Amino acid sequence: MVTVADVRSLARTLPRSTEHLVRDRVKFRVGSIVYVAFSRDELTMGFGYPKEQRNELVAAEPDLFFLPGASDLRFNWLCCHLTRLGPEQMTELVTEAWRMVVPKFLARQRLGH
Repeated sequence: MVTVADVRSLARTLPRSTEHLVRDRVKFRVGSIVYVAFSRDELTMGFGYPKEQRNELVAAEPDLFFLPGASDLRFNWLCCHLTRLGPEQMTELVTEAWRMVVPKFLARQRLGH
């Protein structure tokens, strides 16, 4: 099971990433853009993800992924259950969410693509 501490360890290595506590929820941002956020009980995680691809991911793994609430459907955002998320998958999801919100040169420096 992935925890907030696991995500925090990764997020601290990502350039320009900062952690914030907003209304009792842990969020990771680059500037003012949130790329990862946790539910108050820290059992689910929302993360940046392309809108046009999220239905496919939810359909492929409905026990793990779910759509955000109606008010967040307009954003590039998807959610998952932390109890079902593995460390490698978390690393990929968080890193890609971060990549979506940083300048391309910074993502290339860090990720090499």
